[in-house]
Amino acid sequence: MSPLTPHLTHLDAEGRARMVDVSDKAATAREAVAEGFVRMAPATLALARTGSGRKGDVRAVAEIAGVMAAKRTSDLIPLCHPLALSKVEVAVGEATDGSGLRVTANVRTTGPTGVEMEALTACSVACLTLYDMLKAADRAMVIEGVRLLEKTGGKSGDYRG
Repeated sequence: MSPLTPHLTHLDAEGRARMVDVSDKAATAREAVAEGFVRMAPATLALARTGSGRKGDVRAVAEIAGVMAAKRTSDLIPLCHPLALSKVEVAVGEATDGSGLRVTANVRTTGPTGVEMEALTACSVACLTLYDMLKAADRAMVIEGVRLLEKTGGKSGDYRG
């Protein structure tokens, strides 16, 4: 590894990008949970809440988009491994402070590598879908706070953010 990046597993000794070799890693149960927020005007939130917008139930469509995105993560993030996912659950609900919608994504697999990127991708695409479906009512919406909340399994152990 390069002395400048001793901890970056996606770079080889010369600093070139590479897919990490996970062939010697044990297949273990792995899970990751991510969240993100779409902040919006109260009137926009009311529209999203009713599910009666011109494009239909925006929350249901965003949840399906998130599931589809998790399954396509390795197509979107160049060095991610394609994974057989055993669970992808995306939920869109109201933010506790009433400022918009909160998206959570929970992803599971049994394999040699984690599902953090799949959970983050699911969450991000669900947020983008909400924006797309509501932008006619509110172009000032803000997508924020997309982050990993927790991950379990694997050699590096558990993480809770």
